[in-house]
Amino acid sequence: MTRPHPAGALHGDITPSRPAIGTPPAELAEINRAIWPLGTERVDGVLRLGGCDVRDLVAEHGSPAYILVEDDVRERCRGYRAAFGPDTDIYYAAKAFLSKAVAQWVLEEDLSLDVATGGELATALAAGFPAERILVHGNNKSPAELAQALSAGVGRIVVDSDLEIARLAHAAEAAGVRQKVLVRVTVGVEAHTHEFIATAHEDQKFGFSLASGAALEAVRRIAALPSLELVGLHSHIGSQIFDTAGFEVAAHRVVGLLAAIRDALGIELPELDLGGGLGIAYVDDDDPADVADIAKQLRAIVDRECAASSLAVPRLAFEPGRAIVGPAGVTIYEVGTIKDVDHIRTYVSVDGGMSDNIRTALYGSSYTCVLASRTSEARPMLARIVGKHCEAGDIVVRDTWLPGDLAPGDLIAVAATGAYCRSMASNYNSVPRPPVVAVKDGESRVLLRRETVDDLLGLDLG
Repeated sequence: MTRPHPAGALHGDITPSRPAIGTPPAELAEINRAIWPLGTERVDGVLRLGGCDVRDLVAEHGSPAYILVEDDVRERCRGYRAAFGPDTDIYYAAKAFLSKAVAQWVLEEDLSLDVATGGELATALAAGFPAERILVHGNNKSPAELAQALSAGVGRIVVDSDLEIARLAHAAEAAGVRQKVLVRVTVGVEAHTHEFIATAHEDQKFGFSLASGAALEAVRRIAALPSLELVGLHSHIGSQIFDTAGFEVAAHRVVGLLAAIRDALGIELPELDLGGGLGIAYVDDDDPADVADIAKQLRAIVDRECAASSLAVPRLAFEPGRAIVGPAGVTIYEVGTIKDVDHIRTYVSVDGGMSDNIRTALYGSSYTCVLASRTSEARPMLARIVGKHCEAGDIVVRDTWLPGDLAPGDLIAVAATGAYCRSMASNYNSVPRPPVVAVKDGESRVLLRRETVDDLLGLDLG
């Protein structure tokens, strides 16, 4: 049913002074299957996720809320496993989003897990995730985190600096274990992505430079340490990547290093982690690559480079990053204040903002959103979705089309928020973080409960 709208409260006849941005007005009710989770549908104009009516979800769990479609996560895990085959290790990125339930889904779908902090490792272990299938990242692993990883018996640790080599070797010797490690190599590839998530150019904090010889020297040092077992190399060129061009250059260079290691030290390393960070569709213009095509191309690239260097093909590992959980998440907000600004655009304020999604403010990220709680035949208006925080940059969706009869109390759904939104969330302005609610077959369950003000005050010792 169309909600009546108070006359004069909104200006639905706004004409933008630039080309239409986001969803074209004629398609406001359409669902782009590349952006929204598996099984998303509209019933009488109301969005349904995992078979659940968003109005019912908000009635039960409140707003804002992160909704995670379990079937979508599992289907993407299966897609990566099928595409790469059993002889490739696929690591789910804990940093994108991790809870005990998600760790269990990943394990059940035969994927491994990469973590970057002691907290992520603790969550994985609490979920019963096998430590030998965990890869530990991080440019500044503390002695306590290294001790935690060694005590748990993690499968691989990616070493990131000279200091860490010494720190880890000492800790492993003290623990009486021989730890398998990978050397993170900075290959000097400029990934076509945002500056803050490009990780393989020379001037940044991760890894050992290939060009300077630091990577080869790190291999020499590790090979001489009895408490460390060097099993391979790791390369990561960035995140939100849509093609294999950067991977091809990176593979050429890192396989070249494998050959140099063989020639200099007489060692053929058995493993190669190509990183990953594949892109997802946030808006209509985004065009993610097919997973099967990516897998085929990457394998062909490594096979070709190894053949050229007369190397045995190492066991591959790949890290999809946000590509597994990102598309499975949707954030539901309730509309509060609506303000037309001099017929330039309409500002739509919601009950969340940069505390639950910092990516727009941090990266200038773009998102797709829709009116989720009803149908409307009103003329579209150009809108900016903003939060409730005391920052002009508190923007959720910079420019989008929404029905001109939008009103307080309506629900808005923002797609592709499964990755990095909850994991990067904050308590700015002392706002409790929203819950994460899993949906499947018309049922919902809370994975992470909503924080309360009492939770925040419980940390304040006065």
